[in-house]
Amino acid sequence: MRITTKGQVTIPQEIRERMGLLPNTEVEFKVEGDAVRLVKAAVSRRPTRGARLIEHLERSRGVLTMTTEEIMALTRGEP
Repeated sequence: MRITTKGQVTIPQEIRERMGLLPNTEVEFKVEGDAVRLVKAAVSRRPTRGARLIEHLERSRGVLTMTTEEIMALTRGEP
């Protein structure tokens, strides 16, 4: 395997799948003596897509003033 002029290297697919290294996975490099280890970052610096969605939903949450019976009447088409 060779490092490109940009300092990039391709992690083989088998290793990515085995270790769960999906696109956008945060990783860290750990130097141990004369070796370098690639490990998943303990804490992601960037919120996940799911976390961003939950945050958006919590910010845009409105106050529900209708009762369950009123909502059911609307879904049934009752006046």
